[in-house]
Amino acid sequence: MSFEETNHDKLTADLSTNVQQIKAHLGNSSDVTIREFTVPINRGAVIVYLNNLVNKELVHSIMKSIFELLKTYSEKNTKINIPSLSYICKNLLVVSEPIIISELSELHNAILSGHTFLHFDGMAEGLAIDTAKIEKRNVTVPVSQNVIRGPQEAFTESSETNLSLIRKKIKNQNLWCESKFIGDISKTKIEVMFIKGIADEKIIHSILKRLDSIKIEGVFEGNYIEELIQDNNNTLFPTVYNTERPDVVAAALLEGRVSIIVDGTPFVLLAPALFTTFIQSAEDYYHKDYGFTRLLRFFAFFITLLSPSIFISLVTYHQEMLPTPLLINLASQRESTPFPAYIEALFLETVFELLREASIRMPKAIGSPISIVGALILGQSAVEAGLVSTGMVIVVALTAISGFTLPSVEIGIPIRILRFIFMGAAAVFGFFGVMAMIIVTILHLCHLESFGIPYMSPFAPFKLKSQKDNLIRMPWWRMHYKPDSYRRQYITEKKINTEEEYIKHRKESPS
Repeated sequence: MSFEETNHDKLTADLSTNVQQIKAHLGNSSDVTIREFTVPINRGAVIVYLNNLVNKELVHSIMKSIFELLKTYSEKNTKINIPSLSYICKNLLVVSEPIIISELSELHNAILSGHTFLHFDGMAEGLAIDTAKIEKRNVTVPVSQNVIRGPQEAFTESSETNLSLIRKKIKNQNLWCESKFIGDISKTKIEVMFIKGIADEKIIHSILKRLDSIKIEGVFEGNYIEELIQDNNNTLFPTVYNTERPDVVAAALLEGRVSIIVDGTPFVLLAPALFTTFIQSAEDYYHKDYGFTRLLRFFAFFITLLSPSIFISLVTYHQEMLPTPLLINLASQRESTPFPAYIEALFLETVFELLREASIRMPKAIGSPISIVGALILGQSAVEAGLVSTGMVIVVALTAISGFTLPSVEIGIPIRILRFIFMGAAAVFGFFGVMAMIIVTILHLCHLESFGIPYMSPFAPFKLKSQKDNLIRMPWWRMHYKPDSYRRQYITEKKINTEEEYIKHRKESPS
């Protein structure tokens, strides 16, 4: 473990000078313990640590071990007053190897990370011993990505806990992890995790290079990193995926993607991320529906994006496309409505967005009931008052329900924004405006990339072999190769058509 340097002030061999410098730099804070004492070799020494970041029992145990070590050393070596720090590191029984530091910047970062600093008078170096005990939340069930069948554990705000959850899923020596500290002031720990030999080296290098180029004072959530490393900032669509599920991260690593773990947030970033990534759910692989629910989600995506604009186009410009009984029914509903269809839709969509935001901010115990009751009362009252038609209420409700079927919150944000743009195009140009917006959106999606990977892959460019886990999910025995959407190599080029052939191939395989 290394600590990023902010200045190059050196420690001196004078104990009192170093203590004064430490007090000056740490502001003489009340939670900083600076204790001076004399060791058995008749030398002055000092330990420095933060009370709320260390395990005091561990500090006491380590200091006791150091005293015994120095006492034994002084009895055997009468000519030399003090052993070298390397000797202490070698003979001190602690879990983490102590770090020899010689600069104040390293000292400050070590203390602020939960280390205990030990310095002897007459030495221009000191020891930083890991004694961290930082309070953290226990592993709980997922909140935003829950499933009926599958693992019921989620990441926490501790990067160490999150790493252990991933390691528990993938027990392989090629699962590598690189640490970085980002934030000139916060110095937030970032872990970049990938499987060597599966993840593309160019993607790994690109991610590490972009992380190194980040200049920011503090990082407190993964979105700080996400916005600073994504390929295109001029888009509404996310090109980096985030999840709170360890099983999703483990599966993504096996696909050749790279995970970015930010300390302090229960969400892990995954890159590259394609458009289809945000439609897929972990539960697709835990049920035997072979992609039926995934197809429903794709269908719901188009409903939640297009249904209000299509309805506006039909009742405003293209009434001839509606069946006569339905047209008469809609016309009778709109007789008492003073506003055009676009204003109706705009009003209802705005009210629903307000209800959505209010339900999020309210306490959990009353948030859901109030949002449901509020929607029912407002919708019924608006129809009875003649502000909106019944048909428009049904369309907006169907739009909202379809939006909730999407497993990723990140893809829902651009859809909600684009929905208003589509509604405006439909109000002005009818179906021609809707079709023009669809073409513009598709062209924009095809133009996007995620760390060099086409965003619409495997649709554009079209990859036939990857379609087995795209719109639908084929049975596991049919997916005998690794998808190449993330530039991966195939497990086998041997053609397998039946489950019996797959079982035979597995028996013949050396692994």
